[in-house]
Amino acid sequence: MNKRLKPIMFVGTCSDAGKSVINAAFCRIFKQDGYHPAPFKAQNMSLNSYSTPEGGEMGRAQVVQAEACGIAPHTDMNPVLLKPTNDKSSQVVLNGRPVGNMSARDYFGMQNRKEELFKEAVEAFRRLESRYSPIVLEGAGSISELNLRERDITNMRMAGQAGAATFLVADIDRGGVFGSVYGTIALLKPEERALMKGIIINKFRGDASLFDDGRKILEDLTGVPVVGVVPWFRDIKIEEEDSVALDMKHNTYRDGKINVAIILLKRMSNFTDFDVLDMDPRFNAYYTNNIDEIEKADIILIPGSKNTLSDLQSLRAGGIAEAIIRAHKNGKKVIGICGGYQMMGARLEDPDAIEGNLPAVPGLGLLPQCTIIEPEKVTRQSTFAFLPAQRVVETHGRASRHCHGYEIHMGRTTLLGDAPESPVAILDDGRTDGYYLDNTCWGSYMHGILDNPEVLDNLAAGFDKETESASFDYAAFKEEQYDKLAALVREHVDLDYIYRQLL
Repeated sequence: MNKRLKPIMFVGTCSDAGKSVINAAFCRIFKQDGYHPAPFKAQNMSLNSYSTPEGGEMGRAQVVQAEACGIAPHTDMNPVLLKPTNDKSSQVVLNGRPVGNMSARDYFGMQNRKEELFKEAVEAFRRLESRYSPIVLEGAGSISELNLRERDITNMRMAGQAGAATFLVADIDRGGVFGSVYGTIALLKPEERALMKGIIINKFRGDASLFDDGRKILEDLTGVPVVGVVPWFRDIKIEEEDSVALDMKHNTYRDGKINVAIILLKRMSNFTDFDVLDMDPRFNAYYTNNIDEIEKADIILIPGSKNTLSDLQSLRAGGIAEAIIRAHKNGKKVIGICGGYQMMGARLEDPDAIEGNLPAVPGLGLLPQCTIIEPEKVTRQSTFAFLPAQRVVETHGRASRHCHGYEIHMGRTTLLGDAPESPVAILDDGRTDGYYLDNTCWGSYMHGILDNPEVLDNLAAGFDKETESASFDYAAFKEEQYDKLAALVREHVDLDYIYRQLL
């Protein structure tokens, strides 16, 4: 049995420096080396969330890192989650449960509340630390935001509380790496600087030996060693944390593929539902709100939203709703997940103004249902059979109760009039989910539904494409990617030095 290691923490000079991916790499490295690691991020701000086996809600970045560790996600790994509802406020999720909406001014301005949240975060960390070693912590954004320093519960204050050996991750691809690294470290307090054990230069393009002089310059400037120069890569696919990643998804229509248009919503949540389409060679997926690109696609996917009524109203105002309806009439597949499923009904209502100031918005009218937004949030994982057995033959699917997904939604969807029940999924506890109109039109509350091979095969059915016959195992693919990522990072960091800092 390997001895216990001190916690390790990866912080950044900026947002999107690659902290989450570096963290995932070390989670897998420690697992491979015989340790029992777990990830931790005190506070996350993201619309990509996940329902844990216990029914709590947490950010997906720590879910990815838990997968790399080979353990089940738990809300202790991300005790505070902020889910933006509009430009000025967010829903606050504490230890997996929503505790209300707060404006940024209120959240950052209420010192007592911040102290309470920090106390909860530390307690969650201690619970993890009693079960796992090492804890692999992640910071948020930049650690040199001086105006937020006294209210920070995620970065150097958490590093100090954990006693973590801390490593600064800098993105060299965006330029200005010397100024950002030197400035970040120069702005630390002495006790924070003492925690800083190394610098990792991330996203380096070309021959890393060309940065040898740069290493020495940074070490002379900061007094902190550069312990790795990790190359920029495109051939390893790791789920991205933030919507910043969508800026990199520039795909457009491609001949020979099943083209999938994912509707680009302003408050889109859980875009990770569609990551599998980037990996499965049968599909070409792209995010768009361009009407021509929507109507050219073979399949249109409507994602979830943190403000479903507002996003639906925007689709109507921009002519996108009509484009989706026309595409459906022309025989294209239209599928909605979570909020997108709610949009496919006849009407959405928000009588208690939970999402905002819109009491009701007409839906797309594709499914015979109505949804009322309600205060109680449903968060649970499910095992289910995809499509009732009588439809298996006509849709080329396979009857199975081994599909997995999870629900995170605030809303109750009911059928209109005498519309017959026609579920997409039958769950192990007897509940049903979603509505199946036909194989070109259905919707479901189930996040992660496309990660199941049965559902992917159904999605690909009916297209005259040369790739149609090849099934895709997303779970096995992700395991390969974690191993490839770990191998890459091992090759380009001084792992012996890093281990010495953890003893």
